[in-house]
Amino acid sequence: MTGDTHSLGGSNTDLTIYYDGSCPLCRAEIDHYRGCRGADRLAFVDVGRDASAALGEGLDRRAALARFHVRDPQGRLVSGAAAFARLWRVLPNWRWLGRIVEFRILGFRPILPVAEVAYRLFLPFRPWFARLFVRLRRG
Repeated sequence: MTGDTHSLGGSNTDLTIYYDGSCPLCRAEIDHYRGCRGADRLAFVDVGRDASAALGEGLDRRAALARFHVRDPQGRLVSGAAAFARLWRVLPNWRWLGRIVEFRILGFRPILPVAEVAYRLFLPFRPWFARLFVRLRRG
């Protein structure tokens, strides 16, 4: 797949993925997902390199750059670990991980809060990991 779609969903779109394309780490991760089976059901919106990207209700560019967000066909916006779980559920080879994160027992999702804490702990270090990623790729 080449290029980003700026639609907020469509008949063949299960999720709209908002990502920071100016972050090399984020871009590499999204490039991986684009190459996965099932990625044809995803719309990708690069909010990092396209300041005019259509984000839809409830999401501004600053928030979209600060956390990972996805929007389902009904327009519901999800962020953080829950957004990753939703993304993974669409991709057949990642579905198992999405199911683990979203696993419910007695109406409670025990894994999701732990995954969200891990995600929030990672966020302040994302710029450092991005710089490290660039250095490692350069060799």
